[in-house]
Amino acid sequence: MMIKLTGGTVYDPAAGIDGKKQDIYIQDGRIVKKPAKDVPIDKEYDLKGKVVMSGAIDMHTHIGGGKGNIARTLLPEDHRHDPVARTECTRSGCGHAMPSTFVTGYRYAEMGYTAGFEPAVLPVNARQAHMEMGDIPILDKGGYVMLGSDDYLLRMLTAKKDQKAVNDYVAWTINAAKAIGVKVVNPGGINAFKFNQRKLDLDEQNSHYGVTPRQILQSLATAVKELGVSHPLHVHGCNLGVPGNMETTLNTIEGIGGLPMHLTHIQFHSYGTEGDFKFSSGAAQIAEAVNKHKNITIDVGQILFGQTVTASGDNMRQHANHKHANPNKWVTMDIECDAGCGVVPFKYRDQNFVNALQWAIGLETFLLVDDPWRIFLTTDHPNGAPFTSYPHLIRLLMDKSFRNDMLATLHPEAQKMTTLASIDREYTLNEIAIMTRAGAAKLIGLHDRGGLSPGNWADITVYTDNADREKMFEKPDYVFKDGDLVVRDGKVIATKWGTTHVVQPDFDPSVEKGLKDYFDRYLTMKLGNFKISDDEITEDGRGSITVHPLKGRA
Repeated sequence: MMIKLTGGTVYDPAAGIDGKKQDIYIQDGRIVKKPAKDVPIDKEYDLKGKVVMSGAIDMHTHIGGGKGNIARTLLPEDHRHDPVARTECTRSGCGHAMPSTFVTGYRYAEMGYTAGFEPAVLPVNARQAHMEMGDIPILDKGGYVMLGSDDYLLRMLTAKKDQKAVNDYVAWTINAAKAIGVKVVNPGGINAFKFNQRKLDLDEQNSHYGVTPRQILQSLATAVKELGVSHPLHVHGCNLGVPGNMETTLNTIEGIGGLPMHLTHIQFHSYGTEGDFKFSSGAAQIAEAVNKHKNITIDVGQILFGQTVTASGDNMRQHANHKHANPNKWVTMDIECDAGCGVVPFKYRDQNFVNALQWAIGLETFLLVDDPWRIFLTTDHPNGAPFTSYPHLIRLLMDKSFRNDMLATLHPEAQKMTTLASIDREYTLNEIAIMTRAGAAKLIGLHDRGGLSPGNWADITVYTDNADREKMFEKPDYVFKDGDLVVRDGKVIATKWGTTHVVQPDFDPSVEKGLKDYFDRYLTMKLGNFKISDDEITEDGRGSITVHPLKGRA
């Protein structure tokens, strides 16, 4: 079947196209070149006056894993009222801060998203994470496997094992967990919490292993690079949410020694200690460092006001934050010898000084980082806000007067502590397409997504151009997933199942001998049960696995 999308205004940064009217042809799920005149067009869509982009990609969103289910269980009231549909909900298929799996897929698709990546797949819990993501319709998905506080790695670093041994362990774990990248959460800190350390700075030793977060980051960043994994080491740094933590972040950027590194939800790591409240913005200093160091990419983790739930592997910081829980209930837990988990409900308030300044810090960061290919639009769903708030965030970035009107309503002392009102920059449609499409695909290593060139899968979103960018991005006219129309006029009209994106770096099989001995002695799961087979992801017919090439390999 040949489909023609006629006359749309295309924004395809991957192909260098910035607002050009052109036709797009789809056949067998992929974008193809203009066919010969004798090839019939089976279906045509008139897109004159419409804006056409590839399907959006959320490169950091918590959509699979045990912490999401804990959050749903902890907050049954979140599933009684649906603020998006503005209805009372008596079924499980709803939720605002942490929607159910089906609703997650529907709401993402209804905003024009066709892929989402879970940034914290705990190896021992990877099977559950993939089962949950496999229950999300329409979206492609993938995960970054969590390392850095696992006992096995820390033992290796304590014993000063060579880098090749670390590489083999990292590669084996990526394969076992069916991941596309590697994530570090508070490097070594989750583990240090188990030994009663309540904080761990970049060069502070874990009291049990004598290993510092800097050593962990350097070892894992080196492994990711040498294995050829496209996505840089994905780093949730030390001291999240702590006033003054921008110094730790700046030291982390300098200390990685030029290795590729992605700093996630950097808004939470960009705080100074100036002013009467001893809390200030470090966004300008962080943005300057990011602009200077081309090996660094970031996503923002923007906070937006209202009720949400914070769900993180960083049990050290979540335990410290539990006193701010709203409503007043929370969970912090240990998980085997791997990591931990903390779930703390939270309500961000525009008249709270700290929350208001957090809001401004995130926007300052977006607007002060020069290169849209190295900064990505996230709220660290659900930690800063639910992903359904993305259209509102896009309007804040594209509309200075709207942004300043919002700023004028916030806590007056927070207004005094930000330079946001003086920043003139407004994002363009092309820059939004980079941040949410082409740049994200390039960062993760998706070789046939994020663009509209022939050969790419036909993930395509069509919008009506509207000066109110929030209205524009919250309701696409059409969304195509792998060439099939799944959304019309902002509503899902059909469902299908996306693929799971993975990489498969090589490793020395002998690594399993030491791992088997370790599993048998210390863990409740056997080595054979730890590894996920392809069939477990594909056997029910809901999905497939797409293996992406490694850097430097054919």
